[in-house]
Amino acid sequence: MTNGMYKQYAKDIKGKVILVTGGTGSFGNSVVSGLLRYEPQRIIIFSRDEKKQHDMRNLYDSPLLKFVIGDVREKESLEWIMDGVDYIFHAAALKQVPSCEFFPLEAIKTNTLGAHNVITCAIKHKVNRLVILSTDKAVYPINAMGLSKAMMEKVMIADSRKISEENNTHTTLCGTRYGNVLYTRGSVVPYFIELIKKGEQLTVTNGEMTRFLLPLSESVDLVLHAMANGKNGDMYVRKASATNMETLAQAVCKLFNYKKGYKIVGVRAGEKMHEALVSQEEMMRAEDQGDYFRIPPESQGLEYQKYYEVGKKVQVDKIESFTSANTKQLDLGQTVTLLKTLPEIQEELKNFHP
Repeated sequence: MTNGMYKQYAKDIKGKVILVTGGTGSFGNSVVSGLLRYEPQRIIIFSRDEKKQHDMRNLYDSPLLKFVIGDVREKESLEWIMDGVDYIFHAAALKQVPSCEFFPLEAIKTNTLGAHNVITCAIKHKVNRLVILSTDKAVYPINAMGLSKAMMEKVMIADSRKISEENNTHTTLCGTRYGNVLYTRGSVVPYFIELIKKGEQLTVTNGEMTRFLLPLSESVDLVLHAMANGKNGDMYVRKASATNMETLAQAVCKLFNYKKGYKIVGVRAGEKMHEALVSQEEMMRAEDQGDYFRIPPESQGLEYQKYYEVGKKVQVDKIESFTSANTKQLDLGQTVTLLKTLPEIQEELKNFHP
């Protein structure tokens, strides 16, 4: 994210105490490097990986950073750090589709129950604003990771409804949802580059499979946008372009002048052909904000009978979900151009010796 992007949020950041759960991950590192420029009072990095905390501590060497070992599964490890926190970015999660497929209960414990712990503590300690980070896989979910994240969203929305009903003006709960963030840990592009370094063919599950392509800087921008603008129960989506997996593999091969190419290995368990960021049902109430979609919560409140008696007439046949198949599709040249903008790709190309 450019300095200019952060400047529009400078007044929201200055003097604030910000907690980032899962703060040693790709998102945490990216958002921390930007936030430090705009004089927060403190940034608390909460995670359970002491090695990554050690590396991050040495990298930034800043007195504004506070590192805390803990696990969102354990409410006790969250309680004592919440006092005085203004904003929380909840990024802690199990994100790997295969891992969550093999151990679905672990996904529930971290992604759903862990989020509930963060939300409960935030409300108790009167945190000003909490932004949860979700995924396109939570829309029409077919895998355990997406299901656990979809339930996280539902927990946030339900708790935000309670807050509104109780006239709690202290805490705002909102969320973001984004697709494949380029070059984050465990994503496909660094995996492709790892295969190139080994001299192996790239493995593509299905050439026609499409995925959103979102630079990490734009995912951070989305979260800051939600921090500054979100209302209780809102979900925000950053519009993104997409490409198919064959084009992405071809783009990586072209960038690295790699002649061994790729092979098709077939769709794996838990994979969709196309991802959705906004469902058809959500699009009925979504607000187009230019670069973003704002998805407000359904408005029935806690009056149970309204779920049977109150609805909204819409022309469903004129509304479609926002997916990686119907968003702007990047061709080979455009995909190469996008990948070239990534600092990680630039570094890999500079050090690459075939």
